[in-house]
Amino acid sequence: MTARSERQREDRLASAFVDLASPLVRDVSTADVLRTLAAHCVELLDVSASGVLLDIPHRRAVEVVASDEHTRGLELFGLEWDEGPCRDCCRSRPQVSEVRLDVDAACARWPRFTPRALLLGFTSVATVPLRFQDTVVGALSLLHDRPGPLDDGRLHLAQALADTATICVIQQQVMRGQRTQIARLQGSLESRITIEQAKGYLSNSRGCSADQALLRMRTYARNRQLKLADVAHQVLNGAAADTLLAPDR
Repeated sequence: MTARSERQREDRLASAFVDLASPLVRDVSTADVLRTLAAHCVELLDVSASGVLLDIPHRRAVEVVASDEHTRGLELFGLEWDEGPCRDCCRSRPQVSEVRLDVDAACARWPRFTPRALLLGFTSVATVPLRFQDTVVGALSLLHDRPGPLDDGRLHLAQALADTATICVIQQQVMRGQRTQIARLQGSLESRITIEQAKGYLSNSRGCSADQALLRMRTYARNRQLKLADVAHQVLNGAAADTLLAPDR
């Protein structure tokens, strides 16, 4: 490899890791990160295609992307049939593995996945786990149409790319969860302040205690199927019914 080619490869490697780390600095979708992973694997590892399955525990949906639509279709069929290299990796094989598809053992192992993969021209597949600490949250498949296994260097690079993407996706979800929780707490605090302000206003206008004012707002809200905070807003902006605002006699 010439010095220029080596430099170009280093530039592509650097670009790949920068792209995969993008969720740490800007808001991008999980699917975009996984598509970026699949695309860089095809470019850097000299494979025919790549697919990614993300199956984070307690997440409502399984994410499936690939370097092209035919491969994505293959991975989706594997998910539907509950077989194939990605499903095996997620379930019980949390290490890098490689399987020839053009042998009888592969058909016995994946009776529906294998014929479809062969029909697309793939003769072997390497699978790399998506790992977060001690948990496998998905798998990366590297499909190619030439005989012979991938060398250790490419498999190690595939694992490094997969690890980077996984960490960034998990971190992004953690940050989104934190932002959602902060927004909820902020909303709850603002509602509490509004209710306290309305309680004080109603207590003064009705000539009753603060507890009595709160009870009246709650009764009003329950009878009309409104949120207490919404009733408090009505009290403060003058939109509440006269029966709520009228002083006790």
